[in-house]
Parts: sequence; structure tokens; C-alpha cells
Amino acid sequence: MALNLTQKKEVVAELAGVAGTAVSLVAAEYAGLTVSQLTDMRKKARVSGVYLKVAKNTLVSRAIEGTDYQCVDAALVGPLLYAFSHEDPGAAGRLIKEFAKANEKLKPKLVAIGGKMYPGSHVEVLASLPTRDQALSLLLSVMVQPATQLVRVLAEPASQLARVINATGQSKAA
Repeated sequence: MALNLTQKKEVVAELAGVAGTAVSLVAAEYAGLTVSQLTDMRKKARVSGVYLKVAKNTLVSRAIEGTDYQCVDAALVGPLLYAFSHEDPGAAGRLIKEFAKANEKLKPKLVAIGGKMYPGSHVEVLASLPTRDQALSLLLSVMVQPATQLVRVLAEPASQLARVINATGQSKAA
């Protein structure tokens, strides 16, 4: 179904809003996927906080003007599925990677993050990024480790003294 000018403007405005707030983009070739497979993928995208859209490349090209994703403009060729991550940069990569394993017809074409475009093979790298919670727990463990070691070092002389007194008491009792 062809879109009229008003509908096209709405799509461009919607995509521009999403691209303006997104932290990463993955574009994938989806030719050959069934409607049920795409519906299943959309359901999982909603749960993981990924905006998934199939749109004409010219509309997407207009929508990404002035955003960090303007770098992918020249690579928008052929029928593409666009996955924008909003909070977790790796969410779109994990979604596309998971579906590409199960469906060989879904092929990642490009990845964009931080104003730079990477080839589709970099979806593995994007998918391996830790989630926000994982990153915070790693940071916390790194910050707590020196304090824990300091407490152990400061407590060791007292525990050694207690062991010596205990051993002396046991030897005199025997």
C-alpha cells in the first residue's frame, strides 16, 4: 500500500523522534522472512526496549538527517529492517543476533553507534556489550575491591595476635 504525502511526513517525523533519542541502530536485510516471524520479532523487540520499523530508505534517510545516524545514509540500499535501541546500546544487537541464528534470511547489514557506522558483522560486538545493570555491577565490584582488601590488611594483625594468644593458651593448658 502506497503512502500519501501526509502519511510519509508522519513516518519521517516518527523516525526522526526515535533516531534523535536512540543510542544504537542496527539495519538488517529481512527479505524472505514470514509475517509470523516478523510479528514474533516485534513482540520481543517491545519487551527489550527496541524500536523496530520497516520503512522506505528514502524516508529513513530524511528522518536521520541531523542525528548521529546520518553516517549510514549512503549504505541504505535494499529492503531493510531498522532496530533502534533506546536505553541499552546492545539490545538491538542482541535481538538481531538472536533472530539471525534462527533465521538465516535475516542478515545484519550495518551497525551505527556514537555517530560511526560499522559493518553488519559488528552486530556480535554490539550484542556482547553489557546491559546497564551488568555494567553497574562490574563498576561496583571494581570500586569495592580495594576497600575490601584494605579491611583485610588492617584486620590481619589483630587476627594473628588472637591466634598466637589462643595457641599459647592451649600449650600452657596442655
